[in-house]
Amino acid sequence: MNMRRATIGLGGRLRMSAVGGVAAVLAALTVGFNLVLDARLEHDANNVVESRAAAELSALRVAHGRIVLPEAPDESALDSQVWVFEGRRALERPRSSAATDSAAAALAGGPRRMLDVRGAQTRLYAVPVAANGTRVGTVVAGASLRPYEQTERTALIASLVVAAAALAAVAAAAGWLISHALRPVARMTAQAAEWSERDLGRRFDLGPPRDEMTQLAATLDGLLDRLAASLRREQRFSAELSHELRTPLAGVIAEAQYALRHVHDEHELRTGFEQVLQSATQMNRTLETLLAAARAELDDRRAASDAVAAARAATEACAVLAAEHRVEVALDVPPRPLRVAAEADLVERILVPLLENACRYGRSSARLSVRRGDGSVVFTVEDDGPGVAEDERDAIFEPGRRGSAPGLTAVATPGAGLGLALSRRLARAAGGDVRAVDSEDGGCFIVRLPAAWSEPARSGD
Repeated sequence: MNMRRATIGLGGRLRMSAVGGVAAVLAALTVGFNLVLDARLEHDANNVVESRAAAELSALRVAHGRIVLPEAPDESALDSQVWVFEGRRALERPRSSAATDSAAAALAGGPRRMLDVRGAQTRLYAVPVAANGTRVGTVVAGASLRPYEQTERTALIASLVVAAAALAAVAAAAGWLISHALRPVARMTAQAAEWSERDLGRRFDLGPPRDEMTQLAATLDGLLDRLAASLRREQRFSAELSHELRTPLAGVIAEAQYALRHVHDEHELRTGFEQVLQSATQMNRTLETLLAAARAELDDRRAASDAVAAARAATEACAVLAAEHRVEVALDVPPRPLRVAAEADLVERILVPLLENACRYGRSSARLSVRRGDGSVVFTVEDDGPGVAEDERDAIFEPGRRGSAPGLTAVATPGAGLGLALSRRLARAAGGDVRAVDSEDGGCFIVRLPAAWSEPARSGD
């Protein structure tokens, strides 16, 4: 039973619900109609016998305690089922069956009442005949119930046939309407399944939701958007991984080959191993950063950490590079602690590419400042280099892209292992963002990350 029920689709369940509901309504209407008709036929049969009894009573006379029948009864009176009893003696009786005649005789002398003779399908109505308060006889009027019962049977059969025909018509109409209504749903489902496998760029594009169909289309469009975004993230992850690891891996291979062919003394061997270690460390940092980005995108939970401590760790990580390029890195922090809704390592990996970028392209100084924003923690990285052209402030965050002007602040140089693309990706995975802004003194990047306040914000902080 459960397996059979599980195989019934939505269209089948809707048809069953529609047919079941209409069947219940038709059954109620059929029963109600026949009950009302039965009551009406009962009332009509009673009216017939009461009218006959009243007509006979109006034609009778009572003289000296005796019932006097009309001298010239009409033919209709003779054909009608009316008995006139004086006491228990029948003064007038119609042509009828023995059972009906016996039942009429039994009513003589009794009270006013109805009696159905089931075997003869006849209804009798007895009315006392009285004069001056004294009962002298009984009038019994009868009517055949056969026409009424025949009408009742005919109406019952007709109502059942009409109900069955109506139910069949409703079942056919409901099946056609439901299948016609669900056909677009099946087509959209098949299209969405095909697009999800072959072409994630296709959409239904039915506009804003207006009804259930357009709501379904919008939902499927959103599902396809999420699938496409997930696929793009995977593709971007692979591209970034191959792009970032290519240079240090090439360095490792080159140094190893050089060491095998040309190293003749300990100094050259040590220098080669240092280059190999540097490249391997660089690849390790790249892998850790990419894995951190993947974890941040998949995990909705937000840890909290000290924003100032993460900023200090980022400046310390760039100290060697700053010394090589003779760039002084300054750190400005607020007087009160700031909590950021992200892990400290994640915040550090967001800031390090920006600081490395400032060290490589700054002339003499770079600055990292931390301040409290509106529901966020704001990190600002500035340098006194050439800056970023306005039309390239978004392009520089794409993997492998750099500014077009010589010496322009852009993605970190080959071999850095990290870049602005990863920095923005990590920030957005943590619920924030990184963007380049206009600055008259050089390059300027702003990082906004969600705050995890340990105390209420105060004006002037």
